[in-house]
Amino acid sequence: MAHGAQRLLVSLMLAAGVMAAAAADFPSKPVRLVVPAPPGGALDLEARLIAAKLRDNWSQPVIVENRTGANSAIGVDYVAKSAPDGHTLVLDASRIVVTPQLQRTPYDVTRDLVGVVQTAVTYLVLAASLKTGVSTIGELIELAKKDPSRLNYASAGNGSGQHLYIELVKRAAKINLTHVPYKGEGPALQALLAGEVDLLFGTSITIIPFAKSGKVRTLMVGGAKRLEGLPNVPPMDTVYPGVSIDTWHGIFAPAATPRAIVDQIAADVRAAVLSPDVSSRFREMDFEPTGIPSERFGEIVRRDYERWGQLIRENNIRAD
Repeated sequence: MAHGAQRLLVSLMLAAGVMAAAAADFPSKPVRLVVPAPPGGALDLEARLIAAKLRDNWSQPVIVENRTGANSAIGVDYVAKSAPDGHTLVLDASRIVVTPQLQRTPYDVTRDLVGVVQTAVTYLVLAASLKTGVSTIGELIELAKKDPSRLNYASAGNGSGQHLYIELVKRAAKINLTHVPYKGEGPALQALLAGEVDLLFGTSITIIPFAKSGKVRTLMVGGAKRLEGLPNVPPMDTVYPGVSIDTWHGIFAPAATPRAIVDQIAADVRAAVLSPDVSSRFREMDFEPTGIPSERFGEIVRRDYERWGQLIRENNIRAD
């Protein structure tokens, strides 16, 4: 073997040994789990449930730290610029791949961060106001094509999830719907219930009670499977094969974090979210625990970064 190749092999072996040692020592100090949302919300509660389990497993403090502002960018940037040793992490929703495409951020989510583990998904439901007179997605599409200027939809604001979700439906169905942005999901839901708007893509925990009481019609589930509470409502990818909307939560670390540490955190978080007590609490919040490890989660992150970015550019969407 040539001297150059020998040196390279030795260097790689030494690097592997250093990374293995770092993983063996992890965590060697308190871990900070940054939440780019205010205390008391669902994302904050999720972080605290995970942190409590990790604390017991790691025998180190796991401190939930709320760093809010700039549509999550302040907290995410803080973690992106932290030491890549696994001791500073961020838990965020799938907006983490949307925010940099709606506003200028000091980090590149695909370059400066690594997806460690997906923690959960939330289910979405397309609901229609009673005044539309439609009961199925087929009837909605037929009405929209018959009268292209008639129907509209509510969202929590320009660039919000509800805005992007229905833009995806519009593209898949080749229909026109007028966007009516509100200041938050609550006002958008109230507008739907009052018949001020025709459509809203909302979380299942929000929509299902109103569907069961007959105040809205449910037309389609955003994901790839039927929901227990809406057994007769078709999933989106059965209506438009290959198209679905998955809203997920996940933990990210600085991009240079050693793979051994990333994998250890992923395994420990997976065990936490799939534990009976935590998974039960997740489902009460309408989160389905997943624990998808880094490599697969990274594929999901890249897919959503590309597809939402394309949709944002195609429709010239700007955040409020």
